[in-house]
Amino acid sequence: MVLYGWHPVAEALRNPARGLHRLLATENAAQRLTEEVGPLRIVPELVRPGAITTLLGPEAVHQGLYLEAEPLPAPAFEALPDGAVLLALDQITDPHNVGAIVRTAAAFRVDAIITTARHSPAATGVLAKSASGGLEHVPFVIVRNLAEALIELGERGFTRIGLDSEADTPLAGITPRTPLVIVLGAEGKGLRQRTRECCDVVARLDFPGAIKSLNVSNAAAITLYALVPRG
Repeated sequence: MVLYGWHPVAEALRNPARGLHRLLATENAAQRLTEEVGPLRIVPELVRPGAITTLLGPEAVHQGLYLEAEPLPAPAFEALPDGAVLLALDQITDPHNVGAIVRTAAAFRVDAIITTARHSPAATGVLAKSASGGLEHVPFVIVRNLAEALIELGERGFTRIGLDSEADTPLAGITPRTPLVIVLGAEGKGLRQRTRECCDVVARLDFPGAIKSLNVSNAAAITLYALVPRG
């Protein structure tokens, strides 16, 4: 896969589990990498910024860094720890939204993000850039069927909380506890009926203003802040 931009590339270079193939860097970016990351695991090819822009297109904010790397290995679903905090994505595939969710998940030390093979977000450079290095810290676990995965997690003692702006239960009324899986639906479509049925509770976020729903990545951040123990 291709990674670009400061945080995705720097975090990938810090991650010994990430296989590296080719690193292009401007002179200034290469110097900054050496100063902040330390000895690099791959020798950068020094190029002018335009060479990277040609590879990525004019809209990519690459900050002078372009890395070709191996995808990270995905842990097995059965290997998820019993005390984990998880996010489950129900057909969320937009790379900007998923990347922002990954970044938030890394900030709250989420153990893994569960997606399905059929509707899994592609690990693109756009997703990695939006994740701002979070891909190196939060693994994706791919399952065949999300409902079956939620049922199994429930049998293992996980509290399964779905988010829906029309739900009857306010999130503020839920007591934080782990192990926990927070289930997020795609914007517009929300949670599928079968997914809702596999949650212990479906909750809403209450807001005092005129807008009563948020972008799914913002909703994930608020929910994690409310439900994940800190310290």
